[in-house]
Amino acid sequence: MTPQDPHDLVRDHTIYSCVMGSRAFGLATDASDTDRRGVYLAPTPLFWHFEKPPTHVDGPAEEQFSWELERFCELALRANPNILECLHSPLVEHITDTGRELLSLREAFLSRRAHETFVRYAAGQRKKLETDVRTHGAPRWKHAMHLLRLLVSCRDLLRTGKLTIDVGPDRESLLAVKRGEVPWPEVDRRMTRLAAEAQEAATHTPLPAEPDHARVEDFLIRTRRASALETQPDH
Repeated sequence: MTPQDPHDLVRDHTIYSCVMGSRAFGLATDASDTDRRGVYLAPTPLFWHFEKPPTHVDGPAEEQFSWELERFCELALRANPNILECLHSPLVEHITDTGRELLSLREAFLSRRAHETFVRYAAGQRKKLETDVRTHGAPRWKHAMHLLRLLVSCRDLLRTGKLTIDVGPDRESLLAVKRGEVPWPEVDRRMTRLAAEAQEAATHTPLPAEPDHARVEDFLIRTRRASALETQPDH
């Protein structure tokens, strides 16, 4: 098997794809883009070449981004917020049997590490918003809305052990932030409160200290082995 075009890997070997962004979060408006995210399984024989398959691919469609399965699992085990949310999208567009097994592992990826990664990501985004306020007198309101959403998601994950990304009844209050109808000092206070609530929830969260590495690795090894048996290399 010769190396494949990256876009062909996405077209031919995607095991899971979903819609993310505002549409998945329940915050879409008529002007919202459709952000697509996916996971592809590069055939095992491709890894036998000096040139390895890409760990991620941008495209082929607009607003589409995909990860190779192993890279996706690595990031999920590290509690990367974007990756964990991808696993919990309510808008699944394509899924194979391997993709269904990946989704069955959602809880295996969750751990107390989520507190650190979500909060660290939120802190970086908050600094950017504060810079905007100092420089331009106002933040990028859409980014402020999504940061509030992320902090709520983090707090509730730590409280319940389950990740829910649809904002539900918070939709209108968040969209008011996006429209710039909530003063920045009030938005800033909400962020501070949510960060504190997440910190408090972390002290008694039902989440395990570490993700289930062994369970995820077993899935990856079985999947790679099955791919090797299905696909014979060129001679």
